[in-house]
Amino acid sequence: MATATKHPPADRVAQDSSNGSVRAEIFDQGYNLRGSDPEYILKLAAYVDSKMRAVAQHTQTVDTARVAVLAAINIADEYHLSKGNIDPTRDVKQRARHLSHALDEVLDQ
Repeated sequence: MATATKHPPADRVAQDSSNGSVRAEIFDQGYNLRGSDPEYILKLAAYVDSKMRAVAQHTQTVDTARVAVLAAINIADEYHLSKGNIDPTRDVKQRARHLSHALDEVLDQ
């Protein structure tokens, strides 16, 4: 799985300290981004760029919008797993419950 670079290459970043904006390149497109912490914004941009590049590398699509959506789905999945909102063992638990009930039925007969 791709990871964000700690510091984007210098040719991909321009910082304007007067208004806290930074210019970052994500998947070969330039964006002017603003936030209270320009370094953090650059890390986020680098992370999104790395996700989009990983998706593009593993799919046949050349449609940038599709690559962006697939990258967003991957990022959302990571977010929800890290927050515990999605239980990766849920299916295993459901199957175990089902098998347990089936075993109980057989044993009761």
